[in-house]
Amino acid sequence: MAIKIIGAGLPRTGTNTLKESLERLGYRKTYHMKELLVRPENLHYWLTLKETGKTNWDELYKGYEATVDFPGYPWYKEHLEQYPDAKVILTVRPFEKWYISMHSTIWQAGPQTVPQKLAMMAKLLVNPRLRKVIKCVKFAKGTIFGEHLQGRFGDKAFAEEVFNQHIENVKAHVPADKLLIYDVTEGWEPLCKFLNAPVPNEPLPHLNKKENFKGMLTELMKGNMV
Repeated sequence: MAIKIIGAGLPRTGTNTLKESLERLGYRKTYHMKELLVRPENLHYWLTLKETGKTNWDELYKGYEATVDFPGYPWYKEHLEQYPDAKVILTVRPFEKWYISMHSTIWQAGPQTVPQKLAMMAKLLVNPRLRKVIKCVKFAKGTIFGEHLQGRFGDKAFAEEVFNQHIENVKAHVPADKLLIYDVTEGWEPLCKFLNAPVPNEPLPHLNKKENFKGMLTELMKGNMV
């Protein structure tokens, strides 16, 4: 099944809201970081994509019609090359809100204190699945913070430069008629117009607020889709 929608937006720009919105519009399965945490055995597809620029697309996206968030966004160019008929949605939000959200969620994901780290090590010894999940989390944080943000997320001015440059890079690479620059606070109308879809008779779902991130991550690490 070919991917019809490629999400090029950074994490914490409304990507989970976009995932749910696309599924309500009929894109019956939309890939998101949550999918990888629930099925960490699929990490090898992404590692291959990172190393070679290619992967087994058919197996990776079997049953999926769209992809958003990490791990897809760093390789939106490779996705568009593989799926040239797809449309690209670049989710955006004000930098200050994005930075605060990233700092309080993904940046702090995982054990922070010594007791927390010791407790995690004990769990890893007896839980093979959890070891795979942790590899996925390290892959995400290493790619986003170590590579895309060059290990300088704490330098707010630099992070803002990277944030804005990503937007400009997507705009420069994706043909204008294939690209929607979308803030989820705009509601259904721009999204539905871009996709030629009727506007649902319900509010746009606003999900994955930073206050709920820790609980959601805990469930995903257990293998429960939320």
